[in-house]
Amino acid sequence: MMSWRSFHPHEEPFMLCRHLVVIVALALGVVVCAPPARAAANDTATPPAEGPWMAAHDASPAFAPDGDTVVFTRGSGTARRLYIAQRHDGAWSAPVRAPFSNQWMDFEPTMAPDGSYLVFVSNRPANGTGKALDGNWGGKAYPARGGNLWRVDRAGDGWGTPQRLSEVVNAGTSIFSPTVAADGSLTFVRVDPANGTFRLYRSRQIHGRYQAAQALALGGGDANSDYDPTVAADGSFLVFSSDRPPAPSNGGDLFIAFATHNGWNTPTDLGVVGDEARLGPDHTTLYFSAADHRIHRLMLAPWLAQRATAKP
Repeated sequence: MMSWRSFHPHEEPFMLCRHLVVIVALALGVVVCAPPARAAANDTATPPAEGPWMAAHDASPAFAPDGDTVVFTRGSGTARRLYIAQRHDGAWSAPVRAPFSNQWMDFEPTMAPDGSYLVFVSNRPANGTGKALDGNWGGKAYPARGGNLWRVDRAGDGWGTPQRLSEVVNAGTSIFSPTVAADGSLTFVRVDPANGTFRLYRSRQIHGRYQAAQALALGGGDANSDYDPTVAADGSFLVFSSDRPPAPSNGGDLFIAFATHNGWNTPTDLGVVGDEARLGPDHTTLYFSAADHRIHRLMLAPWLAQRATAKP
């Protein structure tokens, strides 16, 4: 979803997980022959990833296919807005606020794999005027902290006017964390009506229309929450955050699950505490927010290689 630090009721109420612990992870860029049992076993914390996101609470970088345009969230609480940076000759421009992101709380952008449009979360009202959406989860209301999913198309070198997605997707005022696959299917987070925890849902797109969303069967148990998904363009794997074991009691680990003929395999713990994951333009580098409220990265190559080797 959004920054799942945002679910923290004492900070940015969009996060169920409590304060995230200091992350101890893989040495940046090191190639290993097999995934580590837990990155926290290392004694060197990963440095923040290089990029135009230099401020605390910058999060969720969504890249264009060529990697030279990135849209990300800047700010905290209801002051969050979307910012855009361009890369020329290997150097990033200073980020500028997206022209469509000014009055309302906008966050958690995700880019369509072909770069033709962006989906993001906003608390803006459906008609664009009036009162910001209130959020509701865990039996409590969070004024102006709600979210619906909006789409904005690329228009030449600029952007069009954001359009709210249909009620099939926005079934309530607490819809967060979108990610888009190449076939147009949309995976996102909303509250499970049965128990109030957060769940990942997917709405397939058929002939340009979203279908009724279905909860993903990821085997986490009713007491645990899954959130902040990012899906490979071809739908072959999914990375998400979860407070399921063996995640620490005061945070959520990143997990990876691979698509099967019957759904998804049993998710594997990546051994890293983090949220708001996004895939880089190479489809193997994972960007995520760590306990220091900065964007870090993790190379998925070891897990992807292990999966490829395990296939019959």
